[in-house]
Amino acid sequence: MTPILTSLAEVSDRYDALFCDLWGCLHNGVRAHPEAVAALQAFRARGGKVVLLTNAPRPRADVARQVAKLGVPDDAWDTIATSGDSARLAMFKCVVGTRVYHIGEQRDLTFFEPIHLIEDCPTIERVPLPEAEGIVCTGPFDALADPAVNRPDFLYAKQKGLKLLCANPDIVVDRGDTREWCAGALAALYSEMGGESLYFGKPYPPVYDLARRRLAELGQSVADARILAVGDGIHTDIKGALGEDIDSLFVTGGLAAAETKTATDPDQAALDAFVAEAQTQPTYAIGQLR
Repeated sequence: MTPILTSLAEVSDRYDALFCDLWGCLHNGVRAHPEAVAALQAFRARGGKVVLLTNAPRPRADVARQVAKLGVPDDAWDTIATSGDSARLAMFKCVVGTRVYHIGEQRDLTFFEPIHLIEDCPTIERVPLPEAEGIVCTGPFDALADPAVNRPDFLYAKQKGLKLLCANPDIVVDRGDTREWCAGALAALYSEMGGESLYFGKPYPPVYDLARRRLAELGQSVADARILAVGDGIHTDIKGALGEDIDSLFVTGGLAAAETKTATDPDQAALDAFVAEAQTQPTYAIGQLR
């Protein structure tokens, strides 16, 4: 049985740092959740550090600007680690070559700017698919379109043996009441078609290595036993925490609200059934971060 909390404060004294997800926990893509903001502010007030750990396919500076626009104040977090930065580290190590076909929106072009963690970043050129050495996917061209629209391009890419770098392993995200496709859906399709997809966000290790590096930049040495991962994705946030051997708080009112019958709090039986089916056990659960 997964213990259900009514607030983060019930267990916060057990931890010195949070790896906190954004979408579905701290905001809904439209506005910040005030109770979640207050919970993070309270955690920091008692000396804890908050790393915003997100599968956003963009540099952390872009994410900082985004959350500010959504109403998340600076005093609710300390630093940011993004799947975008984790994937950029790999891209600038040329894991998919230097001439790449980019799948994504114009707003994601900052992905291709040099990253300070690598000296003498090579130039990455965005080119048409027939000229590409690999694919960089920061998201679909149209977040509402079925990923299957990419099948013709993916068939061609697979035949050429191109690798696909996925900057956001999430399959879907809810922007307010609208569900949108993410880069992970395209990467999964490419893999199903026989192509090779490379992942760099949650639940994969590289983004946790980056999160620990960001935490260390704060001058904070925190043992894994004193880190709590907070998130609404059972197959990303919670699975990733298990893989890193850190505790997790599953926010059931996000992506799994229907399956866990979450209004204010999840239904215990529905939650336990969902967790059992996912074969991924969180340390705790809560309806909304508060």
